[in-house]
Amino acid sequence: MPAARRDEPDTASLVLRIAERQDKEAFKALFVSFAPRVKTYLIRHGAAPDRAEELAQETLLTVWRKATYYDPARASVAAWMFTIARNLRIDTLRREKSAVAYALTVHEPESSEETPHTARQTAQEAGRVRKAISELPPEQLQVIQLSFFGDKAHAEIAEQLCLPLGTVKSRLRLALARLRGLVGDLA
Repeated sequence: MPAARRDEPDTASLVLRIAERQDKEAFKALFVSFAPRVKTYLIRHGAAPDRAEELAQETLLTVWRKATYYDPARASVAAWMFTIARNLRIDTLRREKSAVAYALTVHEPESSEETPHTARQTAQEAGRVRKAISELPPEQLQVIQLSFFGDKAHAEIAEQLCLPLGTVKSRLRLALARLRGLVGDLA
C-alpha cells in the first residue's frame, strides 16, 4: 500500500471530522487524496478501470458512512481504506461469479412432455434422494429440513435450535457433502 505523502492533510483527523460532524470539506480532502490511489490499487489487483473507478467511489462512500468505526489504534487510515477496497473487490467478484454460475445452470427445459421413460427415471431419482436423506444423521437431517424444506435462513435455524450459527453451517455443509456422495451422479 502506498506510503503517506508529506503534502497531504492528517488523514486521521479528517476521518474524525467526518465521524463527528459529517464534515463535507474533510470528506472532499480525503476523497481527493485517496480516490486515485484506491483506483490504482484496485487496477493493480485485477479490476478493470471502469470497475476500479466504481469500487473506489464505493470505498470512499463506505468511509463516509462508517467513519465512526475507524479506530486509529488498530490501523492507519490508508490501511483501513485499502482493506475496505479489497473487501469490496472480493464481494464484487463473488457476486459476479455467482451470477455467472446461476446463468450457466438456468436453462429452458428441452421438452415439456413427460414420457413414460422420463417419468420412471424421475421417480427412481426421487427415490434415491429420499433414501439418501433418510440416511443422514438426525442433527444433519434436522438442519436440511429447516433450510431447504422450511425455507429458513441459517440464522433462523440457529435461533430455533439454540445452536451457534457456525454449527448450523457445519451441519449443512456435512449433510450436503454426504448427499453429494450418495447421489452425486444425479447433479
